[in-house]
Amino acid sequence: MKNYHAFQSCRGIVKVPPRYASKQESMGVDTPPCASVATELVEFLNQSWTHFHAVEEAKTRLEAEGFVHLSETEEWSMAPCGKYFVIRNGSALVAFTLGGAFRAGAGFQVVAAHTDSPCPKLKPVSSSKKGGFLKVGVQTYGGGLWYTWFDRDLSVAGRVLVRGEGGQVEHKLVRVDRPILRIPTLAIHLDRNVNTEGFKPNTETHFAPLLATTIKAALCGDDVGKNASIEDKKNQNGNDPPSPKPSPPHHQLLLNILAEELGCSPESIIDFELNVCDTQPSLIAGAAREFIFSGRLDNLAMSFCSIKALIEASRSDEMVAAEHAGWMVALFDNEEVGSDSAHGASSPMMYDIMKRVTAVMLAQEEGHVEGALERSTRNSFIVSADMAHALHPNYMDKHEENHQPQMHKGLVVKHNANQRYATTAVTSFLFREVARQEGIPTQDFVVRNDMGCGSTIGPILASGIGIRTVDVGMPQLSMHSIREMCGIDDVDTSYRHFKAFFENFSKVNELVVVDK
Repeated sequence: MKNYHAFQSCRGIVKVPPRYASKQESMGVDTPPCASVATELVEFLNQSWTHFHAVEEAKTRLEAEGFVHLSETEEWSMAPCGKYFVIRNGSALVAFTLGGAFRAGAGFQVVAAHTDSPCPKLKPVSSSKKGGFLKVGVQTYGGGLWYTWFDRDLSVAGRVLVRGEGGQVEHKLVRVDRPILRIPTLAIHLDRNVNTEGFKPNTETHFAPLLATTIKAALCGDDVGKNASIEDKKNQNGNDPPSPKPSPPHHQLLLNILAEELGCSPESIIDFELNVCDTQPSLIAGAAREFIFSGRLDNLAMSFCSIKALIEASRSDEMVAAEHAGWMVALFDNEEVGSDSAHGASSPMMYDIMKRVTAVMLAQEEGHVEGALERSTRNSFIVSADMAHALHPNYMDKHEENHQPQMHKGLVVKHNANQRYATTAVTSFLFREVARQEGIPTQDFVVRNDMGCGSTIGPILASGIGIRTVDVGMPQLSMHSIREMCGIDDVDTSYRHFKAFFENFSKVNELVVVDK
């Protein structure tokens, strides 16, 4: 990365494009972010352009705290007070700490979130040429506010499969920091009614990012540019030219850029999964420096707060040694498209891990323990953490009058009588009581009866496994925009609430007598 300003952080050097450097300096971002949970979140976001990068960043932080990476394809060995994590597909992660008094049948206190966000993803055959431009074909992933992606400085990031010298195929992460793509809007002179009739782009025909002109691409050795010259030759003399070689699935220019970032040859790139990403860094902003402006707050903000809470709670040897339960964070992929994947919340990933932990502990205990897994399930509790809708001052009528969450006022407990959220009176009380004992505020959200209600991984996990669940989220504005916003106080509150949940839930849970 050339010509970038560097800022010292607790993780190392954070590089910021020069056009934002002065803004960051004016906001004090050149001071160590460890003093502020919100600044740590900004750092996490700037490292986590994709779900793959978010899991890798979480892995880095966990390993630095002594968490042991377990492979799902190998036998496990573990013990009370141990700290472990599992990764699936490079895009989902489950981390857990076992209490010193943990035994087979004990429950897990889980904070579950997701790593994916709405974005355009490159098609399997992304190469396209029209009107003298190289275009990149994309699929829309999730329910994004797609009009916000126009006229932005875009790039790509994700994972690439690379064949090594020995023939082994490796999964490598890539992030092209410089802007290489753009989706330009149509000038108002050619669309006079856009401001009165609305901007209604067709995501198949209007949404392909531009990579380069065919002329410049040909000079860079792109095959599409070469094939274009063959077609032009046919038009000039009327004769059939030699058959051009089949067009590659992706522009050579794009492959060259990826190869340069990865330090490999373009020919060694077998395939990839790439997201289109905004290159504008996440930052703390607002006149009072009270907001975070960023992409992917939904749901990396909750992912970050849960991981940080688990790490911080697990640092207390005394607290861990006295704990009977297991503390767990589950970060799933594909929530934005229904969670139906091997690494989504509909998969048995988290439950498989619970079963294996129970089996390992059973093998270490003397005698037969009846119903250990079933008891563990009923003793467990899930906090489904997904961002919530803050009250919008320009659209206040979109919120029910008695349920209007605001920034800086704590996590939002989500309710829905039709089970779009998994919250019950019992689970809501337990989560609130944990907060009340620590002086942490909470809020409530119910959607209007004349509006549809979104959903989360909460009902999926609650119905699929049978674990008590509460749905909560940090309030934010501009959800699913390329650029979202939340309040910095809520980042700190969310982290502290999750940490208190790990540390205090076992005692609070004893206050409620239900089904006993």
